[in-house]
Amino acid sequence: MFHRIGQTVVRRAWWVITAWIIAAVAIIATAPTLTAQTDESAFLPSHYESIQAANLQEKAFPANFTPSAMLLFERTDGAALDAGDQAVMQKVTDGLTAEKIKYVQTILPVTNKPASEGGSYSKDGRYALSMIGFDKDAPKQGTETADTAKKLREDAKTLAADSKLKVQLGGQAAQNLDQQDSSKLANALIGVGTVVIILLTLFLIFRSPLIALLPVVMIAVFSSVANGLIADASKAFGLKADASVSAILIVVLFGVGTDYFLFLIFRYRERLRAGDNRHDAVVNAVGRVGEAISSAAGAVIVAFSVLILSSLGMFKAMGPSLAIAVAVTALASVTLVPAVLSLIPERVLFWEKGLVYVVRKHLLGKKELQPSTRWRNEPKGARFAALGGTVQRRPALVAVVSGLVMVALALGATGYKGLFDLASGSMPKTKESMVVQNTLMTAFTAGAADPTQVYVTSTNGAALDPASFGGYAAALGKVQGVAQVAPTPKLSKDGLTADFTVMLKDAPASNQAIDTVERLRTTAHGSAPQGSKVYVGGITSIYKDINAAMAHDYKLVFPLAALLIMVILALLLRSVVAPWYLMAAVGLGFGATVGATTLVFQNFKGEAGIFFMLPMFIYLFVVAIGTDYNILMIARLREEAQEGRTPREAASMAIRHGGPTVAAAGGILAATFATMCFAGNTLFSEIGFSVAFGIVVSAFVMAMFFTPALTALLGRAAWWPGHQGITGHDEPAGLEPLRPQAEPAGRR
Repeated sequence: MFHRIGQTVVRRAWWVITAWIIAAVAIIATAPTLTAQTDESAFLPSHYESIQAANLQEKAFPANFTPSAMLLFERTDGAALDAGDQAVMQKVTDGLTAEKIKYVQTILPVTNKPASEGGSYSKDGRYALSMIGFDKDAPKQGTETADTAKKLREDAKTLAADSKLKVQLGGQAAQNLDQQDSSKLANALIGVGTVVIILLTLFLIFRSPLIALLPVVMIAVFSSVANGLIADASKAFGLKADASVSAILIVVLFGVGTDYFLFLIFRYRERLRAGDNRHDAVVNAVGRVGEAISSAAGAVIVAFSVLILSSLGMFKAMGPSLAIAVAVTALASVTLVPAVLSLIPERVLFWEKGLVYVVRKHLLGKKELQPSTRWRNEPKGARFAALGGTVQRRPALVAVVSGLVMVALALGATGYKGLFDLASGSMPKTKESMVVQNTLMTAFTAGAADPTQVYVTSTNGAALDPASFGGYAAALGKVQGVAQVAPTPKLSKDGLTADFTVMLKDAPASNQAIDTVERLRTTAHGSAPQGSKVYVGGITSIYKDINAAMAHDYKLVFPLAALLIMVILALLLRSVVAPWYLMAAVGLGFGATVGATTLVFQNFKGEAGIFFMLPMFIYLFVVAIGTDYNILMIARLREEAQEGRTPREAASMAIRHGGPTVAAAGGILAATFATMCFAGNTLFSEIGFSVAFGIVVSAFVMAMFFTPALTALLGRAAWWPGHQGITGHDEPAGLEPLRPQAEPAGRR
């Protein structure tokens, strides 16, 4: 099939290119704007308790608000706040209220009491807070909300400019504003870094400026198509896009696009070395690696698409988005890329050291006007031939050593701890909203910024009995990890619902606070007054439910994705044996990556834990994309075996010819993800390191050594039941390996 596709593309190359350009223009012109989603509660289904609590609050206490932002006041000299400062704070809150800023509903005045007594001051009297509530219909993210936060921040500073007070804006709205600024910088760094790495690496490998530029230009075309289709799908199906999707899409499109380009260009060069003309070489390259590209893309698309079953809206949106991106990339790799290659003469495409020739001609007076044709010859004694020889001679030793390396790293995963503080992880700690958050942790009760709410609501239509409130509040206050409970709850107008405010001792996003909420739920439900039902809400309750949702996803998404990928491998390899050890290898690679990330960030850097979604990101890129290299290598290995070589010789030849492709593709993809380490925040640093490390393990341990060595040891059994035409003898019965052509006389 792919041979026919290659023939059609080569015969109608200009038609293919024109079709892609027209499609790109049409899709980009009609695609809606893709907005980011940063509200954690929007990612959870409605059956979780924290979401039910939020819905009850809106119904029973419509006038109540969860602070969308907060003003933190402190003196510039660090002294305690005095009466003069109180007047300035009143001036700031009154001034902002009078401005009637869009979306701002309430700005609470500062009350001169400690927060523990229901006031606004810190324990030491050096800090004070003013809570700001937004309208119910205000968007929880986006540029409009960020603009509101920006105006609040700027105008508050202006109103306090002539005083001794320093005013800073914190809270969710301020964090969204600071996250947008950080994301712009991160996306720019990742985008530029990715392109530079691709250009430099491809130039070093092929010494051809044109080959270095081609994938970047073509990926820019079909990435625009992918982004347009993602925006269309998000609008059509109501998917919620997380703020990190845009940065990850950049890496996926350029990383995977470069991978598939390398799969094709290495095989194209190999066919040229074997004596094919340009058009035949393109057709044969598509025919040989088209199935590997489509199978690799299929595995990635399946792994991403399964995330539609995730409990979390973040992954529900990210999975299909990335699947669309990979599908477009794979389609372009077997149509647009071959069409372009077929139109470029090979002597132009593989012009080695073009700049050197210009310098030698004009500065040194040399007459060499034609580039070298040494690219036509496979280097003698190439390092990948040597690696293949090692696997051929000692497959058992190679399999054991590479397997033990992954097992040893995987042991580090036993110490993994999840963290939920996305705000502090997604931007530098120097951002104003982070400074406010950290000050709240130390100057006030750690849980003061986001208290937990316990809602008691009648189930029999009768009003709640206030006489039961004191004992119920006392029971909540005895829960380990609770700092204080408001003894008198707020009552709804109909008297059917009571709202108990609970302050936790620990930061709302900490694991300790999440454990406290679990204990609080047990007590709150068990001690509920007769005829009532209890819902525990608040941001910590949301994190608790996200933790439960992630556990559900791990049990459902991982096994289902593994099963579907195994089906794709079985169809590609016509084997029911190979998929099992290939997926076992991928599982080892996943464990090794989680273990290495845990060791680096928890043990060496001293972080309290790893962000909770990181294992899912590792699954997305190491399990899904890392499978590409296994597929490419095992497909080449089967191809060599079908040509009559023994299992060990087939493994050797697969590494010899497939090794450079895997090494180049894996190296570039790992380097592109590594650019995320320079984005300036912990979340991207962890994602960048873990995925880059996982890709290195997938390419240079699994695909290069573990998989070929195991396949060599299993012999014909690896291909059962589709092992017809595959020999198991010690001597090859089919074709000789491709030999490099002799260099034309008089040419260097």
